[in-house]
Amino acid sequence: MAMIVNLTPHPVRIWPEDTPDRIDPDSVTPLRVIPPSTQQPARLGERVVGPDDLDLGVPVERVAFGAAQHSTPSLPPPVEGTYYLVSLVVGLAAYDRDDLLVCHATVRNLDGSVIGARKLARPHRL
Repeated sequence: MAMIVNLTPHPVRIWPEDTPDRIDPDSVTPLRVIPPSTQQPARLGERVVGPDDLDLGVPVERVAFGAAQHSTPSLPPPVEGTYYLVSLVVGLAAYDRDDLLVCHATVRNLDGSVIGARKLARPHRL
């Protein structure tokens, strides 16, 4: 059986498919809770290209985000039978990896904070 390694910094709760978009977390039992790994969380790579003067009254920099050279998300190498649960931005930046999962069909608490998802997705670029 394949395994999921959660490379986000928090537990990910998978809720039943019929769970509403917003819930009181105590009113529904999650199907599964995927605890965060002891490995370093995967983060989006970034490289500051230089300053940008847009005259907005706040500092602005040009930044290259994603899985470019010298800007790779901190992902472990692929391991057969292992899928890595990452944030959506990391998953989109490393769309060439076939072993990444992201939360899909998110569920929020009554205050609007994301508390999990009804499904997971594998990022794909068209």
